[in-house]
Amino acid sequence: MSQRASRIWPLLTGTHRYEKVVSTRNRGHGQYITAPILAYLIETPNGRILYDVGCDYQKIANPALRTKYYGPMQELFDPPEMDESQRIPSYLNKLGLSARDVDLVFLGHLHFDHAGGLCDLPGCEVHVHAEEVSAAATRLDGGIFEDEVAGANAWRLQSSEYEVATGVSALFTPGHTAGHMSLFVELPKGRPVILCGDAADLTENLTDEVAPGYCWQDNEALAIDSIRRLKAIAATENAELWPNHDFNFFNSLPAFPAWRD
Repeated sequence: MSQRASRIWPLLTGTHRYEKVVSTRNRGHGQYITAPILAYLIETPNGRILYDVGCDYQKIANPALRTKYYGPMQELFDPPEMDESQRIPSYLNKLGLSARDVDLVFLGHLHFDHAGGLCDLPGCEVHVHAEEVSAAATRLDGGIFEDEVAGANAWRLQSSEYEVATGVSALFTPGHTAGHMSLFVELPKGRPVILCGDAADLTENLTDEVAPGYCWQDNEALAIDSIRRLKAIAATENAELWPNHDFNFFNSLPAFPAWRD
């Protein structure tokens, strides 16, 4: 048997209420949902990986910062909700760990609800696709906060799919954003898991092959191609597809501090 990752902890780092059309393109106008904001701690024989890191807590807890960063977005969605216990260091502490015990942060993309929490993980090695950083530099994606990508010159930029660590492989799934990446995780007991990231917010995105509401440069076809590719990989590898902002699905996963292995 080839070596595999050891376990995955799904981490609820906050919640976000918004019109469903944000997750399902041209579907759900006037229908509001509350979505989980997730990160995943993955333990491998080579060390620990975080897939995404949630929001910057201070931009939510501090009223002035909350207004500055989320006020301009109010027509689209409410500001995220998050408490101290949902910060990444709080989860790590409950496992007897600290930020120093995280070997690598893998950012699926650079939107604020995925990359903002980097401020709580100073000094960690960060991997992200180069196309994400290039798109951020254009300042055309309002979901990317400029201060949250200020350290990009120190990140390890990727340009292809690769083995992130033993049992963990990066999948290039652009469409929602320019350089979006998902993760394929092999586990010792259960079926492999594909962490879709925002290639698929909801189970509906996968079953009905519906693009996310926001697509970089309005390229809906590319987003749907990535959904179909994820489904094809899942079928070939007998893998589970984990959508990223689906509370019904999240509630079916082991509740922290339990894990999936």
